[in-house]
Amino acid sequence: MDRFVQPVPPPDDPYTGDPLLRSWLERTLGAAGHAAAKSRLTALAADVSGPLRAAHADAEAHPPRLVQYDAWGARVDKIETSAGWQAQRAAAARHAVVALPYLPEARGTWGAAARTVQHALLHLYGPESATFSCPVAMADGAAALLGHPDVDRPARDEWLPRLISTDPDVAVTSGQWMTESAGGSDLSRSSTVAAVKDGDWRLSGEKWFCSAVDSAIAVALARPADAGPGSRVLAPFLVPRYQEGVRVHRLKDKLGTRALPTAEVGLRDAYAIPLGDPHEPGLVRAMTLVVVTRVHNAAAAAGGMRRGLAYARAFATARRVAGGVLADSPLHRATLGTLAVDAAGAFALAAHAFALLGRVEVGADPDAAAELRIVAPLAKLATGRLAVSSASEYVEAFGGAGYVEDTGVPRLLRDAQVLPIWEGTTNVLSLDVLRATAREDAAKPLLARLDAAVDVARGFSPTLADTLAATTAALRDEAAEIAGDPGGAGVVAGARGFALRMAYALAAALLFEHAAWGDEQGEAAARLWTRRWLRREDIAVDAHHELDTLA
Repeated sequence: MDRFVQPVPPPDDPYTGDPLLRSWLERTLGAAGHAAAKSRLTALAADVSGPLRAAHADAEAHPPRLVQYDAWGARVDKIETSAGWQAQRAAAARHAVVALPYLPEARGTWGAAARTVQHALLHLYGPESATFSCPVAMADGAAALLGHPDVDRPARDEWLPRLISTDPDVAVTSGQWMTESAGGSDLSRSSTVAAVKDGDWRLSGEKWFCSAVDSAIAVALARPADAGPGSRVLAPFLVPRYQEGVRVHRLKDKLGTRALPTAEVGLRDAYAIPLGDPHEPGLVRAMTLVVVTRVHNAAAAAGGMRRGLAYARAFATARRVAGGVLADSPLHRATLGTLAVDAAGAFALAAHAFALLGRVEVGADPDAAAELRIVAPLAKLATGRLAVSSASEYVEAFGGAGYVEDTGVPRLLRDAQVLPIWEGTTNVLSLDVLRATAREDAAKPLLARLDAAVDVARGFSPTLADTLAATTAALRDEAAEIAGDPGGAGVVAGARGFALRMAYALAAALLFEHAAWGDEQGEAAARLWTRRWLRREDIAVDAHHELDTLA
């Protein structure tokens, strides 16, 4: 008897097979702007579908290795990575995944929307980059920080050109050394000290979670020796990685992101370059980097959800169950349709965050800056949670094969779990949203966007418009309560619910905005998202009927 082997067709091309991505670019860039981006997007999609998919598999199969000593006993702390990891590194540079928003020609073509094009590149590149999207995010954040006006020109001139180079032989990435074992997200307990010795700044301390430790540089937070307690006085420093003062204690054995070298690092009078005046409170300055990495996290979540959906749909077209093709089962179609709705909402949140970031960087738009202050944490926390729940469904969609490492499917769930954790857990970010609402009235521009979206939604469904209006009114009342008693036990206990409700309402508004442009997929997603996340209805039947439109 012949042994049955299940064929697994490849998913569609990640660019041409993603109508929401393409219509979103058509609307936000205009026809000419989208046309100018197509050659970049097409080239990257071809690489993703071919050599980068193979490189991804190689990097996953050959995780990094720490070599602490050479053959003669000298301490070297070298990180050995696979050919696949190096291929991902070269591709990120070649396709300008970090560099694009900094390139004069890109800003000349798209202006502030260069960040929108970058988001599209990340949407294609990230899901099968073996999580090289992590050093990409940190390199982008470091580049943004180096561009801060308070940073000395010599540091900028030495390192910024390499962070944004499109030549793989020149380009470098950056790590991010913030957390310590005693404090974690509580940066006020950071104990790494910065002091001047023989005319140079030197750092001493222990950093507990240092991702992309093979990068040429890292941005580290440290407390200047003459500074007081608390987190505001912490200052960002650029630390060249390969020097005697940097000791790699061990690589982390993590649940996921296994191709990404993450380490515990000891600093022993390590040479460092201050990024801004270290005698001035520097945490606000360091937030330039954090905002960038948070929106990258949202892009990674949304991109992974969309790619997982593509793989699950491809598998369903080949798998036969109960005498028919799985893709024809109304129940399975309902499951995939619901996942497509979640992927659309996540995409809208990430794309909007990148658009705001571009407007802040090009033109210093104060309205965009005010909205980004709350959208960055909202987009990050909501998409991170959606990514984990969706990844669990994708694993289940493959049945037993989804639980077997050889298929690569379990990685979807393992890697998704880092997304609600890195750059702040859901609770940490929810408290950040509270602070922004109470201290900076940051909810105001977002509530204004929701008010405008109510009128847009009314053209599609008066009932759903009323739902969005009621949600907006409730959020406005909650924001007022938060402003009145930001430290109250009830306010703090409800911070997660407030943040998630606000994020879900924002996604509904963004999808209705896209629907109003004339996009059929956007309209279906807006209707079903609003019913699913604002009305808490079961959308299974309509998700089944709308699957082909949604995905």
